[in-house]
Amino acid sequence: MRRRRAFRNFRKWADLSIIGIQFPVAIVIGYVWGREMDRWFGTAPWLTAIFSLFGIAAGFLNLFRMTAEATRDEASGDDGSPPGDGDG
Repeated sequence: MRRRRAFRNFRKWADLSIIGIQFPVAIVIGYVWGREMDRWFGTAPWLTAIFSLFGIAAGFLNLFRMTAEATRDEASGDDGSPPGDGDG
């Protein structure tokens, strides 16, 4: 039972550690997409700026969702184990 709980705790930390990667990746994807759209339509720098802002917004949205979920799980004491699944 302890191993299962330790694995679930590790999984939560691993999920939260992804935030450091997801945030810049969302920004880069928005920037690259906007830059390519500008190249195709000849609207530089407008679509680059707009899609970069979309990428920043997506990064923050991911950040808020993941931290809210982690906070909710921590506040409820939910470690993912079924009720009555104690150590003893």
